[in-house]
Amino acid sequence: MEYKRKKKLTYFTIGLIFLLSGIEYAVILPTIWRYLQTLEAAPYFLGLALSAFSLSGLLTGPLFGYWSDKTRTTKKIILFANLFEIVGNFMYFMGYSKWLLLSSRLVAGIGTGAGSSIFGFLTRSTAPEDRSTVFAAVMACRQAGLLIGPGFNIFLRLCDFQLGPFVVNKYTSPGLFMCLMWILLQLAVVFMYWDIPPQEEPVEEVGEGEKPDDEDKDVSSSWKMFSIRREFLREEVVVLLTAQFITLFNQTALETMVTPLTQQYFNFGELENSVMYCICGVEVIAGFLFVRWLCRRAAERVVLAVGLILCNISCVWCLIFLANPQGTLPWQLAEFIIGVFLQVLGLPFVAVAQVSLFSKVTSEKTQGFSQGVRRSIGGLATILGPLWAGGLTDNLYVMLGVMMALLVLLTIMMFFSYERLVEPSVVEHAESSEDCG
Repeated sequence: MEYKRKKKLTYFTIGLIFLLSGIEYAVILPTIWRYLQTLEAAPYFLGLALSAFSLSGLLTGPLFGYWSDKTRTTKKIILFANLFEIVGNFMYFMGYSKWLLLSSRLVAGIGTGAGSSIFGFLTRSTAPEDRSTVFAAVMACRQAGLLIGPGFNIFLRLCDFQLGPFVVNKYTSPGLFMCLMWILLQLAVVFMYWDIPPQEEPVEEVGEGEKPDDEDKDVSSSWKMFSIRREFLREEVVVLLTAQFITLFNQTALETMVTPLTQQYFNFGELENSVMYCICGVEVIAGFLFVRWLCRRAAERVVLAVGLILCNISCVWCLIFLANPQGTLPWQLAEFIIGVFLQVLGLPFVAVAQVSLFSKVTSEKTQGFSQGVRRSIGGLATILGPLWAGGLTDNLYVMLGVMMALLVLLTIMMFFSYERLVEPSVVEHAESSEDCG
């Protein structure tokens, strides 16, 4: 099969992986709390179950990334990681006890670690000038999953039958559904995914699992000279990792705040909240598509700056109008809609710009591990954000004030490091063995 066709099918399969990750989140999240209640779980178990998924992905991301850097392959890693998604979702379907449910999310979360290998693969197989557009498309696939996921719940909530020793109802069916989806994805990876080389020139055929001798030497050499201090403690890398943490921390904190806020001031139920999230999903997808277009015409650091400006405006708006809403109900609702719109609008700009820039200022040879570190920091933010917001839903001035302070800090860091937020003319990746000690 010709190179271009393999590349298109491989990218399509990657899109399916991220689409399913979004669907899984959207299918399981609405019912997991009621599911836990049927198993007599305490309220804190909801936080444990959600955090367990992020925690296991946080820990396995760098490991899968290191594996892909050493072997220069991702297909076997994806197939291996997806097994954890299959097993974890089947455990979720089984139910039985709150501890099995907690363990199921921990096991399924391991599968998300393959994302670091995928981003490393995308970095190696795309030209620097095309990278941001490819990343934007991949991220939009996950948002599409988040958007269409609730639609599956319309049918899954009607399930009420017995499957052997297992009960299939509106709580257990999301686990069975996602288990089947990940099994189908395994087939897609087997038949439609290739570890394509980073360039389009013809390459010498080698056996499966083998690499040319010079590639073995190159990979081995890059790791011998790799220095974590030299790679991650550079000014521009610190700024981008900080952007990853702060934006995800603020995003998940606001997501945690939104539901109690809409219930308190607008008496929103499940339907109203679902419609709101659906509209936000459409906005995010449109944002990613616009950023994909914009990145072809503007530098990533410009896109990042625009995103941070929007996030700052959003946070200021929320501090002024949402921390202590005043006025009539229509006015309060308008203030809320504008705040959410601004917050969602800024996310695609920051998300695409920082991941694309990060891939350019870190070593291409160790990109899988580097992307694993980046995603782990993001995972830590998605754990801490809800914990921070969950305890301060009655004191929004403190919650939003700290978020504003973090954004101001990030903006100042980006301002002073703006000149360094570009792709270096010669990528330095720990080329001096003097720093390895």
